[in-house]
Amino acid sequence: MKNRKLTGINIQFPISQLILEGKKNIETRTYPIPKNYVGVDLAFIETPGKNGGFKSRVVAIIRFSGCFQYESEKQFYQDTKRHCVDKKSAWAWSDEKPKWGWEIAFCELLPTPSAPPKKKGIVFTKSVLI
Repeated sequence: MKNRKLTGINIQFPISQLILEGKKNIETRTYPIPKNYVGVDLAFIETPGKNGGFKSRVVAIIRFSGCFQYESEKQFYQDTKRHCVDKKSAWAWSDEKPKWGWEIAFCELLPTPSAPPKKKGIVFTKSVLI
């Protein structure tokens, strides 16, 4: 694979592993995917969260085909098989914030993980070298 620069997206462990294993095909967020990221390859930055015993790393290339808003808690949990978020999860349904499902169209594991940019945040992850 030729080196290229991609915008990165942070996805926290252990949810990240479910995507990498092909068990999760909807990423949930509290906002819709920005339109300019639909159908575009992104650098998948796996972050350790509270349970990961590693430093953040670029592990894959991921692409989203679109998104939709969950209209109710019932609808959200009827889709648990695709998003893998249960009621005990830190990412569980909340009436305080909307829930969006980002449809994963493609995820390819990199042969070797690499270090993400030193500075974090959406501004600094726009040029992740893959």
